Amino acid sequence: MSVVDIKIPSIGESITEATLSEWLVKDGDFINQGDVICELESDKATVEMPAESSGVIKITAEAGQEYDIGAKIGELDTSASAGAPKAEETSAEPAPAAEPAAAPSSGDKNYPSPAAQKILSEKNVDPSSVQGSGKDGRITKADAMNASAPADPRPAAPAAKETVSQAPIFGGSREKKVEKMSGLRKTIAKVLVEAKNTTAMLTTFNEVDMYAVMELRKKYKDAFKEKHEVGLGFMSFFTKACCMALKEFPGVNSQIDGTNMVSFDYVDMGIAVSTPKGLVVPVVRNAESLSLAEIEKGILSLALKARDGKISLDEMQGGTFTITNGGIFGSMLSTPIINIPQSAILGMHNIVQRPIAIDGQVVIRPIMYIALSYDHRVVDGRESVGFLKTVKELIEDPSRLLLDV
Repeated sequence: MSVVDIKIPSIGESITEATLSEWLVKDGDFINQGDVICELESDKATVEMPAESSGVIKITAEAGQEYDIGAKIGELDTSASAGAPKAEETSAEPAPAAEPAAAPSSGDKNYPSPAAQKILSEKNVDPSSVQGSGKDGRITKADAMNASAPADPRPAAPAAKETVSQAPIFGGSREKKVEKMSGLRKTIAKVLVEAKNTTAMLTTFNEVDMYAVMELRKKYKDAFKEKHEVGLGFMSFFTKACCMALKEFPGVNSQIDGTNMVSFDYVDMGIAVSTPKGLVVPVVRNAESLSLAEIEKGILSLALKARDGKISLDEMQGGTFTITNGGIFGSMLSTPIINIPQSAILGMHNIVQRPIAIDGQVVIRPIMYIALSYDHRVVDGRESVGFLKTVKELIEDPSRLLLDV
């Protein structure tokens, strides 16, 4: 037998541990080289782990737990071939179970995995009363979590008189769920608190009449998609407008580095994307030099990677400015939190038909409220208000975005 250890690989600079979020194969499966065997979640991203060799896998680590980089989580028997019988099927005597408490009895294969055994023990559930859904009837962790403890045959003691009034008088469930925070969620929490506690953050607001850009988009969206094979959304207009405004107000595109101020003559635009596992901010590099079509393609590519959990760390690092769009969830107004070490973030919101005055007449127009949160240590009031006003003017006259005026 030739055995290769499966270890947690290095998945990024300064990352010392990762969560084994999910096994994508079962113990005893034959794995081909390159097959994805599990998902690893760090404090910055979720990555897939491929098998380095072919062979039969033996899983030795439980999903949902954190492990140090380099920790062993399984083994591959590289001397086995696909379709070969397993050891327990060819051995004259059954091999002893890895955990005595979980061992089968009298040849019965309806026995729990170590993780399931722990859950059943905590619930005081007899494994023989649980129908396993795993291979050969093995009780899985999910089976154990769904199992119920046997009812107590003893009659319930009457409640004390003084506590009767404390009992709930309405029906309904009162269960609660407690689960460990993921590495990504812990990092989000840490960064947001750090941003609130270490920056002099203020927010300024304005409103944008979206009529002109909506009419332009309506007129050309079909031709745009046919030519560029990507939809024309509002994010590319706001990205372009922010890039032009950042040229005019470079302080908004600056950062504090110790006792130094760092300013950039380029814009690496962070676009906040909501994923099933939390908020991530992929970065569109040199957005100031891209066309609307190139911006749309860049955003789409990064967003799909982020939602599929396949985005790399490099694609989420080094942004100089960020845009977040709470409007897609129905938000009317918010104060977005700065994505440190950046000094500002633009918040977009939903578009609502509102009455406004134009040339002395009240008309109904599609209005979006926008917000700029900024670090007052870096950006003063004149720059923040001027920046937001410039974005407003560019969106309300989108021909300027194309003419760069």
